[in-house]
Amino acid sequence: MKKIIRTNNAPAPIGPYNQAVMAGNFLFVSGQIAIDPATGNLITGDIQVETRLVMENISAILSEAGLGFSNIVKTTIFLMDMGQFAQVNEIYGTYFATDAPARETVQVSGLPKGVNVEISVIAVV
Repeated sequence: MKKIIRTNNAPAPIGPYNQAVMAGNFLFVSGQIAIDPATGNLITGDIQVETRLVMENISAILSEAGLGFSNIVKTTIFLMDMGQFAQVNEIYGTYFATDAPARETVQVSGLPKGVNVEISVIAVV
């Protein structure tokens, strides 16, 4: 059985998908990009600002599901430029006080709306 998770505190989906789906004890959060949920504006230009907004969007979705960053067991980071990895990692790391999740980071040739970073996560209850 699955439950759709939706919050107005994170960007609305821009296609045929949901912000997150709870299946059993797992929460699958769709890839988040740097869209300000309050304005709908895309924020680009500064990779650290983009990353922080992505992580805040993930936070809002986790919160709607009654979870937090300590529940995340796996993340996937998509980057347009692996040369920005250190800057992304610096912001990303501030969201995990202890026991960071498993992760992979991959460079891609394109991301939705021309953003520089997209992050998806899997969490457990």
